[in-house]
Amino acid sequence: MLASPFALDSKASLGRGAARRYFRAPRGLLPVAAIVTPAVDSQDVPSPSPLPKKRNRIFTDKDGVRIQAMPVDYGFRAGAGRLYQDHYGEIPKSVWELASLNFKHELDQMRHSFRHNPYYRELYARNPPKTLLAKLNCRVGQAMANGLGKVDELLEKVGLLPELKPLPSWSPDALAEFDEIKDKLSKLTICNEAVARREAARIAADGDMEATPMAVKLPFLALCWVLDVVYDKRPIQKFWVLETVARIPYFAYISILHLYESLGFWRAGAELRKIHFAEEWNELHHLQIMESLGGDQAWFDRFLAEHAAVLYYWLLIAFYLVSPKVAYNFMQRVEHHAADTYCEFLESNRELLASIPPPVVALNYYRNQDLYLFDSFQTSSKASGVQRRPDCNTLLDVFINVRDDELEHVATMFAMQNEEIAKQLAIGRGSPGPEDHLTME
Repeated sequence: MLASPFALDSKASLGRGAARRYFRAPRGLLPVAAIVTPAVDSQDVPSPSPLPKKRNRIFTDKDGVRIQAMPVDYGFRAGAGRLYQDHYGEIPKSVWELASLNFKHELDQMRHSFRHNPYYRELYARNPPKTLLAKLNCRVGQAMANGLGKVDELLEKVGLLPELKPLPSWSPDALAEFDEIKDKLSKLTICNEAVARREAARIAADGDMEATPMAVKLPFLALCWVLDVVYDKRPIQKFWVLETVARIPYFAYISILHLYESLGFWRAGAELRKIHFAEEWNELHHLQIMESLGGDQAWFDRFLAEHAAVLYYWLLIAFYLVSPKVAYNFMQRVEHHAADTYCEFLESNRELLASIPPPVVALNYYRNQDLYLFDSFQTSSKASGVQRRPDCNTLLDVFINVRDDELEHVATMFAMQNEEIAKQLAIGRGSPGPEDHLTME
């Protein structure tokens, strides 16, 4: 049963017994024509490990369609707890152990970033920045990295830091297998000016959102500015940072609603928490999709995104305490911008995206038997009465799904600013309220 260029005939696969002997596969995933080694332990430095020459991954979806998945996870944390893959479902260690391991990993990666900076050298060799601001950002970043690299060498020389060992790398055979997809991913582009034009056209056609306080608009504009300048010519990294921050408001909303209920201030928020958790769960998968494409490979990107996430968490806590409508207005703007960005990205890269198989995490989310809470944030499709069940046969499908998810978030955030619509969302999106099922006798 063929569904895409990556849907394969079942005759090509190994038997289930052989698969279990040779590969710790996630649910619905089978290896094809290859023995695959287990991933490195999560306590090791997250980095590529030598692999056999051939590695195909086949996913069987809820309809029995077999789809070829992306053969490798390009993320920095591959093998260290990615959803549906190695170490999935483990109980975390203590905070001290987790913090210590993460510090060691990040310190080593930071030092390599300052000393060698291979990621940025390769990146800017392929896609040199064109705008004046982007060129300035590149030069300042390189100058800072070179200076800190010299400081690191000095601290190592006097014995304050241990000797910096080379990072493990892919074996030549594995590189030959995976470089084709990696090269395609490196050719993906996005134009900030085109995104701005698309956003302006949408506002001209549909009108701008209701008046937003400047205290809300400024953090939104700051986020957009950083993404445009720092991530010029780097769309996957830009999307990873955007999705890291985009999850945070939903955390904040859930936190405040839980606090109100725990203190007895207000006890009607359980359904709202469920909707916001469904949205956060959706954004989590967007984030891990971008990670699997290599969006979190650079140390600086992780540093910037994760610190920005903490900042935006407390900012949205303050917004929600003062006015939930203001907090929802902020998130509506963020989701609108994300949807416009993904729309432009799709138009610019449609053919290339259609030639790349989807990541494992996307297949498990969009095509699994259990679409966990997927329908809970489908505001537009619920209103139309058409159940949304997206395809996921290529990376093009994946980005179409992500864009459509963002549009659903826009609709939900808009509904949350209208008390009557929000009530309908909370009691079943237009279904009768609890009182309508009761009679007085």
